[in-house]
Amino acid sequence: MAESLPARIDRALYSIINPRTGMDVVRGEQVRDVATTTEGRVKLTLVLSDADDPTIARDVRKAVEAVEGVADVRVTVTAAPEWSAATATGKPDGPPQAPPTSPGRKPLPVMSEPQSAPRAVAAPTPIAFPALGRIIAVSSGKGGVGKSTVTVNLAVALTKLGRHVGVLDADIYGPDIPRMMGVMAPPPVANEKIVPLEAHGVKLMSLGFLVERDQPAIWRGPIVMKIINQFLRDVLWGRLDYLLVDMPPGTGDAQLSLVQAAQLAGAIIVTTPQEVAVGDALRGAKMFERVGVPILGVVENMSWWETPDGQKLPIFGSGGGARLALELGVPLLGEIPLYQPVREGGDAGSPIMLSAPDCEPSKAIAAVAERIDKG
Repeated sequence: MAESLPARIDRALYSIINPRTGMDVVRGEQVRDVATTTEGRVKLTLVLSDADDPTIARDVRKAVEAVEGVADVRVTVTAAPEWSAATATGKPDGPPQAPPTSPGRKPLPVMSEPQSAPRAVAAPTPIAFPALGRIIAVSSGKGGVGKSTVTVNLAVALTKLGRHVGVLDADIYGPDIPRMMGVMAPPPVANEKIVPLEAHGVKLMSLGFLVERDQPAIWRGPIVMKIINQFLRDVLWGRLDYLLVDMPPGTGDAQLSLVQAAQLAGAIIVTTPQEVAVGDALRGAKMFERVGVPILGVVENMSWWETPDGQKLPIFGSGGGARLALELGVPLLGEIPLYQPVREGGDAGSPIMLSAPDCEPSKAIAAVAERIDKG
C-alpha cells in the first residue's frame, strides 16, 4: 500500500532537529495540528520557546514543501506555553505541574491550592557594542508615516558622508528593509555567525532575509527579544560608525527588547504633520524617555506636496512635527515633502538619495544626516 501524505510529511519532519533539545520536532511535540487536503495543501502549527532558533520554522516549511504530493504549506508559529518550558529542557524550575488536558492548553488552577506570587525578575542590563558605533533607533508611534523610508535614506545619506553604516530591521512583524534596499537573498553564515547582506554601501540584517515573504511572524515577546539579541550579537557587522535600527510602530516588545539589549545613543522620532500621528509619536517618544534613551530629534515626513506651479499643499496638515519637537524639547531635524518618486524608489529597492539626489526630499534627508553626524 502506498504511503499516505500525512505519513510522508511525518517522516520528513523527523529530519528537523532542534539544536536546543537534540530531538526532532515531532518527538519533541513541537509540531501540532497537521492538516492536509486532497489537493495537497498542508497547514500545521509549530511551537517554539524563547530559547529556540526561529529559523526552525523555515526548515520545517521547506521539509514539508519537498514532500511528494504537497502543493502548498502554511506554518503557524506559536509560543510554547509556560508549562512545557521546563519539560523540554528536563530542568524544572518549580514544583511539578500536571500535563495539559489538550495540546497547547494549560490546565486550570485548583482553587483550593494557594497560588504562588510571581517571582520578581530583574530587567536585563543593556550591553555596550562599541564596534557598532552609535546605535540609533528610528521609531514612530503609528504605521504608515514613512519610518522605514526615512531609515534607509538616512543610512544612504550617512554613507555619502563617508560613514560605515548598518541597518538592523527590528520590525519583526513587517520587515520592509529588504524590499526598500533591493535585496532578497538569505544571508551566508561564516564561523557560526551571520554575514549581513550589503546594498548601496549599507550593511543589512532583517528577518525578511530568513523567512518567506508571505510567512507571518506570530511570535510573542520572548522570541522577539531572542531575534533582536541574535541580530546584535551573532551578525558579523564589522566596525560601524552607525547602526540604525528600524523599529516597528508603537511601544511594544521590540522597543523594550532593544533598550534592554543594547545601550542606545538615542532615538529619532518620525511623524507626519497630522494630529493623530503626532499624538501616537508623542507616546512613543515618552517610552524612550522613560527608559533613559535620549531623543535626538523629530523628523516630519510628508510635510507637503508641491504642485507643478510651485504651490505647497499641506495634504496631512502642517506644523505637527514642530509642535511635537517643541513639546519634547528636542530639535526638528527636518521636514520631508511628499514626493511620488520616494515611494517608487522604495518599491523598486532604489532609495531616493541615490535615484534623485538633488530633489527636495533628498536634500532634506541629507540635512538630517548632517545634523545627526554633528550631534
